[in-house]
Amino acid sequence: MALAELGAVVLDCPDPRALAGFYAEVLGGTVESGEGGGQDADWVDLTVPGGRSLAFQAAPGHVPPRWPAPEGSQQFHLDLTVDDLDAAEKGVLALGARPLDTEDRSRSWRVYADPAGHPFCLCAC
Repeated sequence: MALAELGAVVLDCPDPRALAGFYAEVLGGTVESGEGGGQDADWVDLTVPGGRSLAFQAAPGHVPPRWPAPEGSQQFHLDLTVDDLDAAEKGVLALGARPLDTEDRSRSWRVYADPAGHPFCLCAC
């Protein structure tokens, strides 16, 4: 029996509304202000299709993880499943993502950083 249920995955970032907007464009869904309300909210929620949530929390002095970094940790990353890897790549780059790994284009996954520097993967289904 489970002791808990996952509520949301929370990403620290310098600008919660901007990062929520990035992921809303990538995943779809609805952005809602949380703590602090309005444009300068310290917490912003994104409810994605299917009812799952991502949350974004203001973190003054946020230092994004480095990938790859043998001396450090990526902390976590999101795997996002896509039907067309090339089309999805074009879309996330246009939204402000940057590639982190362009060495092997034959794989079924590619690694990027979101605008706040968090790594995520696009994975072909």
